[in-house]
Amino acid sequence: VQEHTSFHLIQISSFANQSWAQNQGSGWLDELQTHGWESKNGTIIFLYTWSKGNFSNEELKDLELLFRVYFIGLTREIQDYTSELQYEYPFEVQVTVGCELHSRDVAKGFFRVAYQGSDFLSFQNMSWVPSPEGDSRAQNVCYVINQYEDIKETVHSLISDTCPRFILGLLYAGKMDLQKQVKPEAWLSSSPILGSSQLFLVCHVSGFYPKPIWVMWMRGEQEQPGTQQGEVLPNVDGTWYLRVTLDVEAEEAAGLSCQVKHSSLGNQDIILYWGHHLSMNWILLAVIAPLMLSIVFALWFKKRCSYQDIP
Repeated sequence: VQEHTSFHLIQISSFANQSWAQNQGSGWLDELQTHGWESKNGTIIFLYTWSKGNFSNEELKDLELLFRVYFIGLTREIQDYTSELQYEYPFEVQVTVGCELHSRDVAKGFFRVAYQGSDFLSFQNMSWVPSPEGDSRAQNVCYVINQYEDIKETVHSLISDTCPRFILGLLYAGKMDLQKQVKPEAWLSSSPILGSSQLFLVCHVSGFYPKPIWVMWMRGEQEQPGTQQGEVLPNVDGTWYLRVTLDVEAEEAAGLSCQVKHSSLGNQDIILYWGHHLSMNWILLAVIAPLMLSIVFALWFKKRCSYQDIP
């Protein structure tokens, strides 16, 4: 483990009414989804051949059964307590549970619950603790579930022991995929901003892996403070795409460049200078035009000579 690595499960439970609920689940190694959850059959979906890590089939079946019982029990308990806790349908409960591994000996587990997107409660030091945003309802829920010692022991075991072991297994089993490096491609585009003298400059970076990347509009060695970075989005082949923009006065665009740093590039950053892609077109034209004229002249001269040879 070079730096901290995390594995976490994301649960989204939707409650439409007293009799309808749906649970969705997924597993993530850092920002790479490695697992899904088939809610209909209550089974784990392994998205990669190495998603089982080094756990045995028996261990995975035990975890699968635990998750299945958890989803069934959680749904029943929430529906039973909905009216008592004054929840109003429809609503959603979001759960994030997992651990961060900082080395082979240092791990930090977490279990956080949100209600309608706001922090509700968390698991800390063998106890359920209400979040400040959770008001009295979160306090009441914590009071109830803190009475179940077996549940607290199970959660503690999962996030402090099972999760770190699972991370190490995933890192070893998937090292070929996880350590791959794909170099990005970059290009520039622009469009005028209506009603102003400004240009909207865009630096496109695509096809890179892994996800962490640094892209910035520069003037010389100075970063441009108006640079806006979009969300890093996935491509269909598993690589990533990013768009970084800058609004600038048209007459000030000259001298700007887009700089790209990525682990796959080593120390060879990509630097695209604004305006050079235009000048390149002129360079190509300057090379191609004389060549075409030479060809036309040669054909004309050959044809003329053939006419002169006719008696």
